Amino acid sequence: MIFRRALQREFAQTAAAVFVALFAILISTVLIRLLGQAAGGRVPADAVAALIGFGALAQLPTVLTLTLFIAILVSLSRSYRDSEMVVWFASGVPLTAWIAPVLMFAVPLVVVIGAGSLYLAPWSQLKSAEYRQLLESRDDTHRVAPGVFRESSGAQRVFFVEVGAGEDGRVRNVFVSEQTRDGGLVVIVSAEGYLRSDEEGRRFVVLEKGRRYDGQPGTPQYRVMEFERYEVLVEQARAVGAPSRIRALPTAALLAAPEKPALGELLGRVGAPLVALLLALLAIPLSFVNPRAGRANNMLVALLVYLFYSNAISVFQSWVAQGRIGFATGLLLPHLVVLGVLALMFYKRLAISPFWRRRV
Repeated sequence: MIFRRALQREFAQTAAAVFVALFAILISTVLIRLLGQAAGGRVPADAVAALIGFGALAQLPTVLTLTLFIAILVSLSRSYRDSEMVVWFASGVPLTAWIAPVLMFAVPLVVVIGAGSLYLAPWSQLKSAEYRQLLESRDDTHRVAPGVFRESSGAQRVFFVEVGAGEDGRVRNVFVSEQTRDGGLVVIVSAEGYLRSDEEGRRFVVLEKGRRYDGQPGTPQYRVMEFERYEVLVEQARAVGAPSRIRALPTAALLAAPEKPALGELLGRVGAPLVALLLALLAIPLSFVNPRAGRANNMLVALLVYLFYSNAISVFQSWVAQGRIGFATGLLLPHLVVLGVLALMFYKRLAISPFWRRRV
């Protein structure tokens, strides 16, 4: 009882610290990527927070899998370094006795990982795709941001507003550049402007106190016109259809239409909890540390094992999607190989242990 309580407490504490670290790294990575897109005008600044949330939810099964693997590995490796394993072995506790506590800790997380892989990750992918398409469907007025040059959805106009809309809804120092169909260029500058809608629902940018320059780039022939009021029709974005990415499809939809790409995606979702469970068990023999040798050797081996395992799943997933192998073969073969390696590692660790390490 003391043995299991001590392990469960240490597993939980280590897992909490590892999860916070990995989740912070994930959020930082997604944030940097989205901020780069927002700076380039591909993503509105007000949509960054929502897209970060969707991206974090989509990667949550992977983060939990790594958390489970690293937490068990670090906890048992510390026991080896601090010679606690010697005490447990001397008390008649074999290496296989760690399987039950590890499973007690791992199974709830594996269930969460399975639910996240089968339901949460596809849902977040779907909502992220829908949200991005909603952003693309907005008209050009939503793309304008103070101090930033923004291109219209049709790539025909460039807007710039120096001062954003205040309480009166007016913007200051407006610049509009438009490419005409005959290759000409129209540049409009005005002191201020605002938005209005007509009876048919069309939206216009109303500019006041400005100038319009018409001409051909590279030639001195330009026409200048001053105006007190000038209206520009805002391009209405076309409605975008529902997302069709295979990753965004619900698991029930993949089961209802078992085509090759759908089976490949289904293999990855079903295999995620199996990967987490087998990695948790692999952490037991991989955690062995020789106090007289390097302390990071097992960590390096564990990292290579994880990379090899995850890449193997991706390869089999691709093969199933291409129809090169069957679904059952792609689903079972990599996990059976890892299960065989796991049994071999346990046998090797028990075989080199003295007889008192194998007592029940």
